Formats: sequence, structure tokens, C-alpha cells
Amino acid sequence: MISRIWHGWTTPDNAAAYETLLKTQVFPGIEEKRIKGYRGIELLQRPMGDEVEFITMMRFDSLDDIKAFAGEDFETAYVIEAARRLLKRFDARSQHYELRDQRSY
Repeated sequence: MISRIWHGWTTPDNAAAYETLLKTQVFPGIEEKRIKGYRGIELLQRPMGDEVEFITMMRFDSLDDIKAFAGEDFETAYVIEAARRLLKRFDARSQHYELRDQRSY
């Protein structure tokens, strides 16, 4: 399992609109692609004074599956134009980590 992690920051005034955009357009758009090996996405948020940080963590079976989603330059961030208008700044590149252990209680 590979996690694709990305960070974006918006203003407090734009945070609710950005979260709504993710939940109603971005995430459903990713799901509609029906990418082989795509296992889901998580959204994290935290206030940081004059910014609100968002983190997305997508899960894929393999790097090849991520390349099917993002292309050969698979670290390039997937940020639609509507999201760019709401974000103050964002990572241009996503980070990828291999899941080495997982435990639940």
C-alpha cells in the first residue's frame, strides 16, 4: 500500500468553501475515474492562525496505480483550477510513502 500525501493552505474565510469543493467535486471526480488500485482518500484539517491547513492522504496498491492516476511524473500535485482559486498556497509535489505496518485497536 502506498499513501500519496499532499498539503494545501487557505484562509479561514475560504476554508469552508474549499472543504465543500473537495467533498462535492474533487473527491467524486477522482472516484469517477475508477482507477485500478485506488483504495480511498482521507481529509485532515487544522487551523493555523491566519491559515487553515488541509492534508489529503490517498491510498493506492502500487506506484503503477498512482501513475495511472497522476501520470509518469506522479509526484505532480493534482489541483483543479477551482481549488487553486481558493487556496493561499499548496505543495506543487505530493509525497509518497510505503505502508510498512498498520495496527488497529
